[in-house]
Amino acid sequence: MAITSANQLELLQTAEAVAREKMIDPGLVIEAMEESLARAAKSRYGAEMDIRVSIDRKTGRATFTRVRTVVADDELENYQAEMTVEQARQYMADPEVGQTYVEEVPPVEMGRIAAQSAKQVILQKVREAERDRQYEEFKDRAGTIINGLVKREEYGNVIVDVGAGEAILRRNEKIGRESYRPNDRVRCYIKDVRREPRGPQIFLSRTAPEFMAELFKMEVPEIYDGIIEIKAVARDPGSRAKIAVISYDGSIDPVGACVGMRGSRVQAVVNELQGEKIDIIPWNEDQPTFLVNALQPAEVSKVVLDEEAGKIEVVVPEEQLSLAIGRRGQNVRLASQLTNLDIDIMTEEEESARRQKEFEARTKLFMETLDLDEFFAQLLVSEGFTNLEEVAYVELDELLVIDGVDEGTAEELQARARDFLEAQAKAALDAARALGAEDSLIQFEGLTPQMVEALAKDDVKSLEDFATCADWELAGGWTTDGGERVKDDGILEPFGVSLEEAQDLVMTARIMLGWVDPEELEAEAAEGEEAGEEEGEA
Repeated sequence: MAITSANQLELLQTAEAVAREKMIDPGLVIEAMEESLARAAKSRYGAEMDIRVSIDRKTGRATFTRVRTVVADDELENYQAEMTVEQARQYMADPEVGQTYVEEVPPVEMGRIAAQSAKQVILQKVREAERDRQYEEFKDRAGTIINGLVKREEYGNVIVDVGAGEAILRRNEKIGRESYRPNDRVRCYIKDVRREPRGPQIFLSRTAPEFMAELFKMEVPEIYDGIIEIKAVARDPGSRAKIAVISYDGSIDPVGACVGMRGSRVQAVVNELQGEKIDIIPWNEDQPTFLVNALQPAEVSKVVLDEEAGKIEVVVPEEQLSLAIGRRGQNVRLASQLTNLDIDIMTEEEESARRQKEFEARTKLFMETLDLDEFFAQLLVSEGFTNLEEVAYVELDELLVIDGVDEGTAEELQARARDFLEAQAKAALDAARALGAEDSLIQFEGLTPQMVEALAKDDVKSLEDFATCADWELAGGWTTDGGERVKDDGILEPFGVSLEEAQDLVMTARIMLGWVDPEELEAEAAEGEEAGEEEGEA
């Protein structure tokens, strides 16, 4: 096949037809044709030659050219594509190194093998362009809902035709025991779009909490308009879900707007989610109040929040305990996901017994350490004192409010408490040194003697050892093992060291040892703040 005037127009028409069919730029198809023709020409004239082809976008005429580059005498390697300055003088007036000499060569006759090779090049280029177009089309649609047709099922994963390509709904992203047949219509949430060597991969989900949020946005105009905002979503896909909403218009009830007339709006979402029961809860900035709402339909007697530990204790009447926990712990688990808090539920009787036990333990502590009688120790506990540090270092006035305590008695109490604490610290320090703790760790600011002793018992004996610790090793945390949350005990967890405090201590140690440059840390923190501000503006 030769590119002659007879089929020049047909070349352009073919490019246009392929571009229309694949929905890509015709220029990309023509570039693929140019490359394929150049490859065919090299097989005719020689692989070492630099043969290039240019197709006129208006006439379809293909021009074949040979390009040679001027190089220095000692750099000449390819005689077919390069020439020296002396050789170039035959073709150019004043040649310089780096210049190119272009001459037109006759078009080639394409044999069967060359034509097949050219076809493969064109198909490959078209596929790449098609993949790029698909990625560009879907990359900005991540986080939205899409409708598609089921094409087939592979090992439990559903392949969905989404118009301009295929997407995958993995089996763990399906609700319950959903099954689909070819040509079934399915509505999914675009969870992720990735560019991969085999082409763009579009991952769908029907279990993501965001899927429910987007469904409500479609059904509730007030959410779409921004009058009502979805603040949090927690789901047990196919079974039950909780969604927290807030209204920025005092005249609109967020829960009522999401439920709709006779439940029409929420029912539309329920039907899409295979009958998943949905609790719509009013959002509240006050965490205990929000948690009481989140535990509905159970009634709560009391809530005790520990903000530092991120834990919350909920007290419920005996008859409400099973309702608060829910079947297989579902209700409390969803409430925990919704509030991002660890929730500990107990009955009023259990809470009373626990408080009594704590009261007795603190009374015994003060009796033994401060040499007090039971009555006086109980007075201290009743006034809210929980440990020796509070007694030793509290303002004197706070002790004087206790009945029967004068200034002399208060000073004596504090003196006894301080003496005991100092003796404890000395004993802990001696024990730590006996275990091999180095001065670099003992003198590190932020660690008490008792903490140093605990670290030494765990074979952390120097500042270098401490700097290699992970924050969770010190403060404790949770890991997921086989789908279950497992508690990791931290070395300093008994001393109330939080994850953030552990991070600060470890980073300070690394800076002191010269492992980390504080200026680089500040620069990274500044970049993070700028990125956060840009995201907020977007």
